[in-house]
Formats: sequence, structure tokens, C-alpha cells
Amino acid sequence: MNPETVLTFHSDGTAQGLYTEAIPLHALGRLSIRRATTIEFDDASQQWVVRSPDGAHLYQSPRRQQCLDWERGYFNNNTETRT
Repeated sequence: MNPETVLTFHSDGTAQGLYTEAIPLHALGRLSIRRATTIEFDDASQQWVVRSPDGAHLYQSPRRQQCLDWERGYFNNNTETRT
């Protein structure tokens, strides 16, 4: 099953969303990409940890794919993260 892709278009013509190759985003114009989170393995807890750009702990799991799935769901469903 393909994960849902959400793009939010703003009044100034820009779009925001998680990068995916499911949509040819280059066809929309010049891209500016930055990470929404970091997902790194924590040796002490033996878990993959999702952190915000300011370092806040958002989620953790023993499986990296579960962190990626959580990240996608969080940003696709949380309207506050799309402003």
C-alpha cells in the first residue's frame, strides 16, 4: 500500500509537505528542502528516536521504519505543522 501524500498550498503559491518520489515535485518548480525531523539510533536506549529541529524528543521505536511511518502520519495529519 502506498502511504498518503499531503501537500499544503499557501496563498503565496508555495507548497509544503513531506518529500516523496510518488509525485514529480520538480514539475511544480524549484524545490527548497529541509528536514522536518531527525531520526537517529540512540545507543543508550537501543531505540530509533525522532527529534524535532530543536532537539525535542517526539517519538521512539525499536524499528526505524516505524519511526518513518510515525513521522509521515504526524506531519500529514497535524495541521499545526503545515503552517
